[in-house]
Amino acid sequence: MMVLVSYDVSTKDKNGPSRLRKVSKKCQDYGQRVQNSVFEIDVDYGTFLKVKNDLLKVIDEEKDSLRIYYLGNKWEKKIEHFGIKETYNPEGVLIV
Repeated sequence: MMVLVSYDVSTKDKNGPSRLRKVSKKCQDYGQRVQNSVFEIDVDYGTFLKVKNDLLKVIDEEKDSLRIYYLGNKWEKKIEHFGIKETYNPEGVLIV
């Protein structure tokens, strides 16, 4: 299941930068950054619930914003990419 996660974490208070790093790290652990605060995450539903729960524990709902878009299993036809950054295939071969 493909989901798009976007976030806006306020860094105006002393804990803001720490929250921002934690949200970014959690998203990087499970997905691919496609824009500064936007990640594509392709996981099974159980793993997604864990990621979502972890992110909700980190953000401050009074100061931060977290948006999740459910693209589902047939996501390939729901995404168009234009411009400079090359797109990637999350189900393709990973070379480490």
